[in-house]
Amino acid sequence: MSARETAEYLNVSVSWIYRNASGSGLAPYRFGSGVNAKIRFKASEVEAWTKQQRVL
Repeated sequence: MSARETAEYLNVSVSWIYRNASGSGLAPYRFGSGVNAKIRFKASEVEAWTKQQRVL
């Protein structure tokens, strides 16, 4: 999933994805380097992460 798709799925902003995803435990995969690097997420990992965030 792209950063935009992940943000839409999680109902957060794209900037939140770039700033907070790795710090919150959602592991991005980086392609490229520098400011032009693209980050992607595995859909299964995003879904598993959302289940871990559930408040009982």
